[in-house]
Amino acid sequence: MTPDDTGRTIDLQSLKNITTAVYALQAASFFLGITYFIAVILNYVKIDDARGTWLESHFRWQIRTFWFGLLWFALGGLTYFIGIGILILFAAALWLIYRILKGWLKLNDGKPMPV
Repeated sequence: MTPDDTGRTIDLQSLKNITTAVYALQAASFFLGITYFIAVILNYVKIDDARGTWLESHFRWQIRTFWFGLLWFALGGLTYFIGIGILILFAAALWLIYRILKGWLKLNDGKPMPV
């Protein structure tokens, strides 16, 4: 546990575990779509605990991954029947895999995500 500038105690290991769980839930969403939504809810519930730490950047990364991923998957779903949707869905899936892997690797190295 580490005190921050305001004197509150922050359990970095607990936050790192939550961040890892969110990446795992995002990855599991390829098989169980509901885990994608569980992951972002967990992000929003715990982001205040991560404020002011290097893990806050991971929380923001994960939240942005959710919203942009949702946008691209919705767009791909809506255009699926006119042909272009399959390409959008494929690109969105690759992008999501990239975001999960990049974040997870940076987390494993103890590094923040770029802003």
